[in-house]
Amino acid sequence: MRSGLFSRRSIRPASVLSVGSAKIKLLLACCALFTVIALSGRTASWSQYTVSSSRSHLPRTGYTLLINTWKRNDLLKQSISHYASCPGLDSVHIVWSEPDHPQESLVSLLNQVLKSNAKDGREIELKFDINKEDSLNNRFKEIKDLKTDVVFSIDDDIIFPCATVEFAFNVWQSAPDTMVGFVPRIHQVDPSKGELNKYIYSGWWSVWWTGTYSMILSKAAFFHKKYLRIYTHEMPSSIREYVTRNRNCEDIAMSFLVANATGVPPIWVKGSIFEIGSTGISSLGGHNDRRTQCINRFAAQYNRMPLVPTSVKAVDSRHTWLW
Repeated sequence: MRSGLFSRRSIRPASVLSVGSAKIKLLLACCALFTVIALSGRTASWSQYTVSSSRSHLPRTGYTLLINTWKRNDLLKQSISHYASCPGLDSVHIVWSEPDHPQESLVSLLNQVLKSNAKDGREIELKFDINKEDSLNNRFKEIKDLKTDVVFSIDDDIIFPCATVEFAFNVWQSAPDTMVGFVPRIHQVDPSKGELNKYIYSGWWSVWWTGTYSMILSKAAFFHKKYLRIYTHEMPSSIREYVTRNRNCEDIAMSFLVANATGVPPIWVKGSIFEIGSTGISSLGGHNDRRTQCINRFAAQYNRMPLVPTSVKAVDSRHTWLW
């Protein structure tokens, strides 16, 4: 070689030793740093399921936005305007449970919003699914004319960036029988009861603290359209009646249904949530107690606990600096 550490003519042995020692020390320091990071990763709560964002090997099928709303046309317009720009959106179904049918002016406005915001001249179908009864079960009624295999169930008051939604859709394509979404929750054995078949519902802070979840709330989740049929026709009717009577827990019922059908946990996707509306029923007093009652009631209906805890988190690898 003409120059560098291995050129005896240009560098004296003492210099070689000095430079070499410095490089060895630097290499050891880097190794120590990566060891610390690796160990901290092992002791952290979450294991990360890193998925490539490329879908070149998968067919482009798209998804249906299944949006639940109630007398908040301004939020409905804002949400549809945003999601219309997401490249995977194929159609929009609005769960409508209000006593009056949607006005023609609203239908016209939303169609115009879709047309104005859709990319590449795509035509996005808009349909209102009219329900005579006001029940939370309406959001999971079977829709027989769905053109896609998957629905993205969403509330009208939260928004996710399109890149995040498309990534979650990509994750769902890798596991199309399970639920994939953004809002994890956990059931836990109730320590105060002294019984293994009594449970409590725990929210985000318990998920964060334990690094474990067993449910994905349907306020922001992808799942196969077949579960709408199962929820409507095959799930125990007593569960639907309980949801209607208590005006709560339809999302927990769907988590139970999918877990019972698959025997596998859901997948939580890391993503930023932007809330554009006021707080909902989760902000009311006694919310967790009512959810706990739901979990124990549903487990009794299934004669077992179908929910499967997991610590997997799907992370878009494009936004992580260290693999």
